[in-house]
Amino acid sequence: MTGNPDVVVLRQGTHGLPAEEYVSELRDRLPDHSVELARTPREERELIREARVVSSVEIEAELLEEAENLRLFAGIAAGYGHLPLDTFSDMNVAVTNASGVHAPNIAEQVLGYILTSTRRLREGWRREQRHEWRHYQAGELQGSTVTVVGLGAIGTAVVERLEGFGVDTIGVRYTPEKGGPTDEVLGFDADDFHDALARTDHLVVAAPLTDTTRGLVGEEEFETLPPHATVTNVGRGPILDTDALVAAIQNNRIASASLDVTDPEPLPPEHVLWEFENVTITPHNAGHSPAHWSRLADIVARNVETLDEGGVDELENLVLP
Repeated sequence: MTGNPDVVVLRQGTHGLPAEEYVSELRDRLPDHSVELARTPREERELIREARVVSSVEIEAELLEEAENLRLFAGIAAGYGHLPLDTFSDMNVAVTNASGVHAPNIAEQVLGYILTSTRRLREGWRREQRHEWRHYQAGELQGSTVTVVGLGAIGTAVVERLEGFGVDTIGVRYTPEKGGPTDEVLGFDADDFHDALARTDHLVVAAPLTDTTRGLVGEEEFETLPPHATVTNVGRGPILDTDALVAAIQNNRIASASLDVTDPEPLPPEHVLWEFENVTITPHNAGHSPAHWSRLADIVARNVETLDEGGVDELENLVLP
């Protein structure tokens, strides 16, 4: 451990990726800065005292009491609702997140979900397990309509990867007047949303959890979706009403669901969602990518250089100036 580093990475990794790799990526990009990894709680308390920049998944308000020179907390996740934002604000510390870092890999996983459902690959796998050479019917993605809720980095990446499949796309966002990469862009007006759902073959939820999106897809929305529709959620679990989702599956109101996030999360082993053959569940790992640290280090290194030049409002992915 060296003295007085100006960039400190706390010991918590993410998606099974060790924080040591992140430190190495930052050092490569910031040769004129001292970048250190705090490997123990004591090192965290000691190193944070002089650090200008701290980066981690989360941080406790008690640890922040030790910080004397902190100017930036660089979150390594896209979400930031779990952070002590009020404390950061009182300390006049800027906060950034990892928005965009996960977009390529999550978008790829969404395409995997949709193609698996459309081409009925799970049925093929079941017949393979039984050594059963017997044909089955499958669908086709081309010519379908895909509605993407949330046109941030992830939603945009999903739409970009759909371009080669000959589909129509509808985007749902808070500011439809800004337009977007989809053929149509709508807001969260209930009538407009139901109009989109009625035309939807594949619904993709890639939005953050807010007061507007909590419970956005419930009993009424599942009733509006065509019974052949697929539903994919890579946003947050509570955006889908879980009881309504279970009822929709049990009553054949949708064709299938693919969930990387659930409510509750983790999903208990005894939960009924595990029992359905037409539900695919992954343990909130769509965000995993071997390129995670390098993409994040690009953003954080540029932000450190921006701080060096005295800027704050120009920081990338700024969520709290």
